[in-house]
Amino acid sequence: MSPQPSSLSRLHASVGIWTGAHELQAPTARGGVAAEIESLGYSALWFPESWGRESLTSATLLLSATSTLTIASGITNIWGRDAVASANAARTLNATFGERFVLGLGVSHQPLVERLRGHQYLSPLANMREYLAAMDKAPMHAQEAQQPYTRVIAALGPKMLALGAAMADGVHTYLVDVEHTALSRRLVGDKFLNVEQAVVLGQSREEFLTRAHSHLEFYTGLENYRANWRRMGFGPEDYVRGGSERLCDAMVVHGDADVISQRVNDHFTAGADHVCLQVLGADPAVAPREDWRLVAEGLGLTSN
Repeated sequence: MSPQPSSLSRLHASVGIWTGAHELQAPTARGGVAAEIESLGYSALWFPESWGRESLTSATLLLSATSTLTIASGITNIWGRDAVASANAARTLNATFGERFVLGLGVSHQPLVERLRGHQYLSPLANMREYLAAMDKAPMHAQEAQQPYTRVIAALGPKMLALGAAMADGVHTYLVDVEHTALSRRLVGDKFLNVEQAVVLGQSREEFLTRAHSHLEFYTGLENYRANWRRMGFGPEDYVRGGSERLCDAMVVHGDADVISQRVNDHFTAGADHVCLQVLGADPAVAPREDWRLVAEGLGLTSN
């Protein structure tokens, strides 16, 4: 089994947080979300790029606010910058912050690419392949030109998973179940596999469904996820807006810390190297700080 890069090997069998909550604070805020996640013992913060801050600028802010936490983009949109910009930014960030940055790349989704950014969403697999090849050739005339960096790609279907195994250091999956994790492991071989898992800590069944439906509302409108759910055995009745109750139960863990811990361990048993938890609070506009703390305690994470 070939060794994984140090920036990924340090995440092995660990739990991180997936969140965009840092964007709810001013960029000049001291401490903040990233420092709190670090203090709770999580190993990584994975963050998205959509309508908010530019991904690599955001990574710089998050890295500056922490000292040991891995900061990973989940994802940096390949339509938002060219391959040279991505490769050279990753080199600079890793040279500056002790190889704590993981560049997670993705093709995003048609509405975010066409309506938001004004590009044509054509041949996402071919575009990702060409983008990775261009990164490999990216020149840099700066002191950190030889700095190694780590890249993973967002992948759901077999072809993108195979591309991640062939041309990246691994893959990042999102809105999947344990069976998908097992399939992903078979397709990516010994490459890094990060799995995002949404959770609702405690709460009644009614409140769980309210939060899960709200979470899935946007994603059920995106064909990339619907296509993957079809491969996973779900049908049109499941990905109605907000998702069916069956889809909510499959995509979002509901229960106490022991239940969440069991799902994390199930992903590890199925082949995940790392699991990042997306904790769904009562209000998406408020960082779920107390739930982050309670989950960390329940998982037995060691505080810094």
